[in-house]
Amino acid sequence: MMDKCLLPLVLASTSPRRQELLGRLGLPFSLCNPDIDENPRDAETVADYVVRMACEKASGGGGNSTVSTLVLGADTVGELGSELLLKPASPEAAIAMLSRMSGQAHWVHTAFAFRSTAFEYHACVSTRVLFRSLSGEEIRDYCRLGEGLDKAGAYAIQGRAASFVASIEGSYTAVVGLPLSEVSAVLQQLGYRVWKE
Repeated sequence: MMDKCLLPLVLASTSPRRQELLGRLGLPFSLCNPDIDENPRDAETVADYVVRMACEKASGGGGNSTVSTLVLGADTVGELGSELLLKPASPEAAIAMLSRMSGQAHWVHTAFAFRSTAFEYHACVSTRVLFRSLSGEEIRDYCRLGEGLDKAGAYAIQGRAASFVASIEGSYTAVVGLPLSEVSAVLQQLGYRVWKE
């Protein structure tokens, strides 16, 4: 049971990965699907974009409820050079994206934002991921599986694409979709007790 003085926690996401990660903290939460425009703006940096997405999800996740809630929004993108890596539009786009990432280091940025009537907070966690050199055949085989088609950067580090990763510097859970260490720290500062029976 959550302390009655604490606001109900809402995760503004339909991502099964974020739901599973947040669930590891042992806190009750509900879900909502905020309807926001996810198109990048002209001259917007990758970091600015991902933070804006997280904040807009948190702002749009309160719904029409009259009960005050603490809404958590998050967004994940990749960055190769200065190229923004979003979800691929097609299997062909996924193949092209992974081909560019082969043998290269890229960044995964996951921003998260909390919002209630009395509290606002956001942060961005950046992780460097190095891919080994990938053959065209294994890229095509992986994309045929469809595993990465709904994910920024066209791959799932927690899935079969784990074999692509030569090294990682930073937060593994942020690459999956939610930086648990940082999110847990904020929740505990607000009085939420994680792993409480």
